[in-house]
Formats: sequence, structure tokens, C-alpha cells
Amino acid sequence: MGSMPKALPLLDTTAPVGSATLAAGPVSADDALEIALRLKALADPARVQLMSMILAQPDTGVCTCDLAPAVGLSEATVSHHLKQLRDAGLVVGTRKGANVFYRARLDSLGALCRVIDPACC
Repeated sequence: MGSMPKALPLLDTTAPVGSATLAAGPVSADDALEIALRLKALADPARVQLMSMILAQPDTGVCTCDLAPAVGLSEATVSHHLKQLRDAGLVVGTRKGANVFYRARLDSLGALCRVIDPACC
């Protein structure tokens, strides 16, 4: 039997990424964990597809009901993936009637980009 991957501890990933950058040298264990949690949320092909579709609609957001058929997954599975992205602070959902529309948190994505490459933005 294979062993289960070790789960990362829960942190408030909705807060901005620390001020550390990977290019500045070794990051602290706390900063490394914050960065890893956000990258882990993106480390799934379905979530990359979802982020791509959400980023393409920055003003209006995208309904879960439209995302599910676009990626060929059930709404329940897409909701699970969106929860991972939301918990990592990368998207925000807004309920409109019975539907939830998701938009990217551009501030969080920009902060993550700057951590990886301080010259990116």
C-alpha cells in the first residue's frame, strides 16, 4: 500500500503572501509554507483550467454552472476545486441567486508572482 501524502498545515492563506522573495535567498520556514500552500492549490490540471477561465472574465466572473461543462467535470467536483482555490486566497465567490460567480483575486496572484519573480510586475 502507498502512503498518503503529508497534508500541509492550515494557515490563513487569504492574507497577502509574506514580503519574502525566492530570489532574495533562503526564505523562512513560515514564508515557504505560505508560498507552498498557494502553489499546491494550483498544482492540479483542472484548477489550472478553471483559473484560466476565471481570469478570462475579470469583470463579470464565471458561474460554477458554466465552468463544470467547460472542463468536463461535475458541478460538485468543480465546487471542490474552487474551494481549494478560494481557501488559498486565489479566487472569490459571489452568490447571485442560486448561482455562485467566481472572480480571480488579482492582488493575491500578483503577490504570488512577485514572490517567485520580483521583476514580474
